[in-house]
Amino acid sequence: MIEALTTMLSYTFMQQALIAAFLVAVMSGLLGVFVVQRRLSFLGDGLAHTTFGGLAVSWFFGFGTSLWIALIYTLFSALGIVWIRKRANLTADTVIGIFFAVSVAFGIMLMSISQANLQIELSSILFGSILSVGTSELIILAVLSIVSLIFFIRYWSALAYSTFDEELAQSDGINVSMIEYLLFAFAAVVIVASVKFVGIILMAANLVIPAATAKLLSRSLTQMTIYSVVIAVVASIGGLLLSYFSDVPSGSTIVLLEAGFFAIALILKSVFPKRYSSLG
Repeated sequence: MIEALTTMLSYTFMQQALIAAFLVAVMSGLLGVFVVQRRLSFLGDGLAHTTFGGLAVSWFFGFGTSLWIALIYTLFSALGIVWIRKRANLTADTVIGIFFAVSVAFGIMLMSISQANLQIELSSILFGSILSVGTSELIILAVLSIVSLIFFIRYWSALAYSTFDEELAQSDGINVSMIEYLLFAFAAVVIVASVKFVGIILMAANLVIPAATAKLLSRSLTQMTIYSVVIAVVASIGGLLLSYFSDVPSGSTIVLLEAGFFAIALILKSVFPKRYSSLG
């Protein structure tokens, strides 16, 4: 077993995949806490599919599947969701659903017009391809991870306060509207950084399941955040290793492992309800 692990770690693509898995897991674990607490579980799925439109734009103009172009597209979409929600007095899920549908339709149209053979690219976009992470993509991922971490540390208190009691936070001088814009922008960064490695279809699960699992076992938001990140990292690294030795898709293995952790947490909460009193 040790020899097999040593051999695996000698491959550059596995080293890069493990680093990417760790970075994606940390970002997803952090963001997932506020997605779950704010009841925005559809956000991950919606912005992931919005990213599809951004990648299609990038491909259409000859840049391949550029993460930078996809980031700009998804970032403006995320900010647009907040702006329209506030102006039209609609729920977040409704506006996210509109952007979701329009971006997918727009992406399909662009890919149809380009008349290119996108079978391999589409498979990578839809289902993820963490083993194909290149050096340039890893650098982009590292930069986005640092930006995300700085944001999270800088606005942790305001995010936590406005998440639990928006009206009270507003009355105490916190710019709740700005915090919401920043949270959606943060979500765009995390999802674009992650979607090419996990895939559009599995992105929402990767974002929600670790945080939902952590919520079952936590008594405070800080505890939930720590658990969420740890669960996401363990599932991502463990899923990647299992997929390598089992020769199965890494993205689906990671999500299934996360689901296994959720099932264990659910059992623990059912058997020991007083010990594992979940966060409100």
